[in-house]
Amino acid sequence: MAFELPPLPYDFAALEPHIDAQTMQIHHGKHHATYVTNLNNALANAPDLQNATIEEILSNINDVPEAIRQAVINNGGGHANHSMFWSILGPNAGGEPTGVLADAITKAFGDFATLKAQVNDAGLKRFGSGWSWLVSDANGSLKVISSANQDSPIQLGLTPLLGVDVWEHAYYLKYQNRRADYLNAWWNVVNWEAVAARFGH
Repeated sequence: MAFELPPLPYDFAALEPHIDAQTMQIHHGKHHATYVTNLNNALANAPDLQNATIEEILSNINDVPEAIRQAVINNGGGHANHSMFWSILGPNAGGEPTGVLADAITKAFGDFATLKAQVNDAGLKRFGSGWSWLVSDANGSLKVISSANQDSPIQLGLTPLLGVDVWEHAYYLKYQNRRADYLNAWWNVVNWEAVAARFGH
């Protein structure tokens, strides 16, 4: 089965004014779509991988044939990262997490404001293109990391709970070089129910 571009679960303009409709349209319909096309092309001659989930493939990335491994990291990571990204954003969102996730954040970081500052800092310090993440390990412990390009935390055995895309295509039309402004605005569209569901504890 070929991988497919998941539909955006809300309108392109739903995240205005924090993320503009044109950026969403290009980001989802062009950038993510290209990752899916290139991933399917990379796997065309690897039939044993075509029925695996992208999470299974990335979790066992060293089992992917070396000739296509980097293409799978780039495009499979791009597909996995963006599929998560759309799912944890939404209209009428923002605020702070509650419940078990909020307790885990307090335990790991002291308070929500510290988590937010660490995610923003990791995103600002990511040179070039990449992501800033809140991840959980096998024990459910939380930490903030960043990754280059479309590398996925799944490759490291970590579960991405929340990720902010700091590639310029994610923000440049509205924010130009003001990555810090984008990072601050982005929290207004985080769907904490979706993030908590990914945590699943």
